[in-house]
Amino acid sequence: MSALTLTESLGRQYDYWWTVYKRTWKASIVGSFVSPLFYVLAMGVLLGGFIEGDPDQLEGATSYLAFVVPGLVAAHAMQVAVGETTYPVMGMIKWQRVYDSMVATPLAIRDIVAGHLLFVLFRLATTCGVFMLVLTPFGVFATWWGPVLAFLSQVLVGMVFASLVYGWSARLKSPSGFGVLFRLGIFPLFLFSGAFFPVANLGEVGAWVARLTPLWHGVNLSRMFCVDAVDWGLALVNVAVLVALLVVGWSWSVSGLQKRLVR
Repeated sequence: MSALTLTESLGRQYDYWWTVYKRTWKASIVGSFVSPLFYVLAMGVLLGGFIEGDPDQLEGATSYLAFVVPGLVAAHAMQVAVGETTYPVMGMIKWQRVYDSMVATPLAIRDIVAGHLLFVLFRLATTCGVFMLVLTPFGVFATWWGPVLAFLSQVLVGMVFASLVYGWSARLKSPSGFGVLFRLGIFPLFLFSGAFFPVANLGEVGAWVARLTPLWHGVNLSRMFCVDAVDWGLALVNVAVLVALLVVGWSWSVSGLQKRLVR
């Protein structure tokens, strides 16, 4: 069989992923939009009313609401990406065996991975985009262009986690491994990567550990752009780290699915 072009391979998968989305989008509303909005109202508006908005203490934000919102959206991008690349990937390999039917066609392994990750990209773009639009009336954005760049950084960090977790899921033989990932990986990152408080509060060692995590780079970019306190040198470092991890994650994903499906 001749190799398909990228356009042809994605075109062959479009109907499948569009059908998946039409059947599942209603179930994703609470997790994608309602729950994050409650987080913003509870943490940013209600709790934030008791926290002094000192820009020197809140990384340039003039209120705790403006501080916490950009980090929450970036952290939520991570959660959406992980949700789409854990059980769904294992299901398509082990239970529904959808990937087996795909690999029996002219689709290559990299085409299958690209189709799944592009679906995750679509989910991230819609979720983060709607989230940012809903937050506009709260007055947390300092410029018109900041939220646009923040949105792109949120999608980028989400794709980093999608690619890395995809590779992990493709190698797992049992769903029990997801419990380890959630408890020792995703939940600690959600709490300690700067979404809720400056990582400097963790102490010198803790702050450097936090800065080594992918989520911190996404949170930092999202916050800097939203509150217009951009350190362009640091922003370039953040982007470079995330892009490098995305490249590594892509290779990790393709090799993982290759080993799992091609015997």
